[in-house]
Amino acid sequence: MTTRVFIDGAAGTTGLEIVSRLQDRPEFELLVLEEAQRKDAGARRAALNDADVAILCLPDDAAREAVAMIDAAGCTRVIDASSAHRTAEGWTYGFPELVSRDAVANATRISNPGCYPTGFLALVAPLVRAGLLPADWPFTVNAVSGYSGGGNALIDRFEHDGGIAWRGYGFDLSHKHQPEMKLHAGLTHGVIFAPAVVPAYRGMTVEVPLHLGAMRTEPTADALRDALTSFYAGSPVVTVADGDTPGELLLRRDGAAGDGMVLHVFGNDGGWNARLVALLDNLGKGASGAAVQSLNLMCGLDETAGLRLSAQ
Repeated sequence: MTTRVFIDGAAGTTGLEIVSRLQDRPEFELLVLEEAQRKDAGARRAALNDADVAILCLPDDAAREAVAMIDAAGCTRVIDASSAHRTAEGWTYGFPELVSRDAVANATRISNPGCYPTGFLALVAPLVRAGLLPADWPFTVNAVSGYSGGGNALIDRFEHDGGIAWRGYGFDLSHKHQPEMKLHAGLTHGVIFAPAVVPAYRGMTVEVPLHLGAMRTEPTADALRDALTSFYAGSPVVTVADGDTPGELLLRRDGAAGDGMVLHVFGNDGGWNARLVALLDNLGKGASGAAVQSLNLMCGLDETAGLRLSAQ
C-alpha cells in the first residue's frame, strides 16, 4: 500500500533532506504543490488533509497553524520537525530508542526531536533512568554544530562571510531546546546549554562533562559506557564506541551526510571525571533522518529504510 506524504515546507533545508530520502521509494507518494501554491492556505489545507502523513518543516508558529488546518475527524498523521510541540501533551516524542518503537509506530502526532537535544538525551536519559546519574544533577551541555542547522539566513551568512570561524550564542542562558532536554531526560533542574556554530555545513558534537566523584550515585565511566551499550544493544541507528580513547574527534567541513549517531564515554584514570560525547549529523539523526525513521515505523516499515547509515 502506498502512503501519501505531504511535506509542508519542502523547500527548506530539512524538507529538502527528507525529500531526498523519500523520492525514490515506491512505498511513498509525495504530494507536491506548485511554487505558486506553497503559501496558499487553501492549497496547503487540501494537501494536509489529503495526506496519510504530513511532515511539517516550518517555523514554530506556522507549524501550529498547519496542525490547526487538519480536520479533527480526518486521518492525517503528523510529524512536526519544528520545536512547537516537543513538550506538548498529546504529542509523542519522535525518538524511538527512548520512547519505544511501538509508541512511535502507533502515534498520530509526533514531534521530531531537536538536533542538540538528540545528542544530549541519547547520552543522559538512559543513565538517569538507570539511576547511574542523579536526576537532580546540574547538567551542562557544550555543543558545536554545522551552520545548516540555523536555516537559510545563517547558511547565507556563513557562506558569504569567510571570516567567521566560530559563532557562540544563547548567552542569555535561555534557549528553546532547554525545556525539551529537561523534560525528556527526567531532570529536576534545567541544563546550562552552551551551543556554537562553526564553518562546516553539517555535523555536530554534543558533550556533557561530568564530575563523577561529586555524585552520590558514585558512577564510574565504565559503568556509564556499559549501561549505554546495553541500552542501545541491537539499535541499527545508535552505536556506543568502545573504551579506547582516540587522540582526537573531528568535525569536517565537508562531512558526509549520515543518519546514525555514535556515543562516546571517556573517563580519567582516577575515575573522578568523565566526558560524554555524541557525534551526529544535525541534518540526519538531528532532523530529517529522525523524521524518516519515525515515518518508517508509522508505516510498518523497517525503521532504517532510506536512511544513510554507512557514513557513520
